[in-house]
Amino acid sequence: MKLIVTGASGNFGRATVEGLLERVPAESLTLVTRDPRKLADFAARGCEIRRGDYDDPASLAVAFAGGTKMLLMSASKVGSRIPQHRRAIEAAVAAGVKHIIYTSYVGMDGPNPSLAVSDHRGTEQLLRESGVHWTILRNSQYIDAVIEAQAPHALRLGKWIASAADGKMAQVARTDCVAAAVAVLAEDGHEGKLYNITGPELLSFREIAAIISQVSGRPIEYVVVDDEGMYAFFDSLGVPREAVPDHVVNAIPWSSDDMVSVEAAVREGYLAVLTDDVERLTGRRPRSIREMAEERRAELAAA
Repeated sequence: MKLIVTGASGNFGRATVEGLLERVPAESLTLVTRDPRKLADFAARGCEIRRGDYDDPASLAVAFAGGTKMLLMSASKVGSRIPQHRRAIEAAVAAGVKHIIYTSYVGMDGPNPSLAVSDHRGTEQLLRESGVHWTILRNSQYIDAVIEAQAPHALRLGKWIASAADGKMAQVARTDCVAAAVAVLAEDGHEGKLYNITGPELLSFREIAAIISQVSGRPIEYVVVDDEGMYAFFDSLGVPREAVPDHVVNAIPWSSDDMVSVEAAVREGYLAVLTDDVERLTGRRPRSIREMAEERRAELAAA
């Protein structure tokens, strides 16, 4: 069986490859990236490296040739994902790929203001209509983003600014999302399955701010604003309103259109999803926000 990992040079992709190399031979892995030079280390370990770009269908036809099972990593630009994912799915089907695993997002059921949910909902529908086997991994928001981007800003300001009010979400560690993806790629029997990959508890940003304050030893005031107030906050940081691919501002890799719509979805309860799917897939309990914050206590205290 030949496994394809798209987006293999990103943080999630690289970690997935490392996990797979503990379970399958390197020669069974085809790693796809826009810039093959970034995967020279995996090439040296025996993996096959191919160039593939969601905006270049011809490159995808070559990149996916001979593959059996594929991890379709979500594209990064909110609002543009569906046509990119359509090209990737069509190329995979044409290349003979039998099973596609997709990194989706929690909160698909019912109406939802999140722009990201709209992107992922459309992609899930494309997969169901594709005629190949599929597995959907609906990942919650990364704890890593909370610790690395949101918390440092809050500590510097002394305020956690949010339009999510007291809505809750079960944020999950990226490593747990990766472990779930590795399990589905390396094992049989996940066809037609949908998993919600969440952390161990539902928390509001108010509760998260309290945890970060306790761990860092520094006070944080929780300030609730409306959507326009949230836009104003991101504008003050220089975060673009519309998505710009591969663009990071002050450790924030998303656009404010994306983030404000997600906070609205949290506020309205659409993302309050909690499952034990991480433990069922990986055999271990998912990591918590407090655990990860305590690991980075020194960094948080110095933010």
